[in-house]
Amino acid sequence: MFDIGFTELLVLALVALLVLGPERLPRAARMAGLWVRRAKASWYSVKAELERELADEELKRSLKNATRELREAGDALRDGLRPPASGDSADRNDAATPARDDRDDDKPGAGTP
Repeated sequence: MFDIGFTELLVLALVALLVLGPERLPRAARMAGLWVRRAKASWYSVKAELERELADEELKRSLKNATRELREAGDALRDGLRPPASGDSADRNDAATPARDDRDDDKPGAGTP
């Protein structure tokens, strides 16, 4: 996060020791640690909230896509079940009736009753 090396921390500790003195330095260090922990906790809380919001948005988007795909599949299924246009129905009716077999005429008793 911050680009602070060991030497910078050592110089900071020496300055703090000179400014605060040995009596107040431990209490100041505890307070600084407390503030750092609070800042970290706040940061993680904000980060977790943001991740939850993003997950919710992704879930909503996924649900919307699934709903759209189901609607399209339902429409396609309905289109497939609809009766065809009037010109096509005659062709389908001809195909649906069985073809007459000419061989039946050759059998005895098959023609006229």
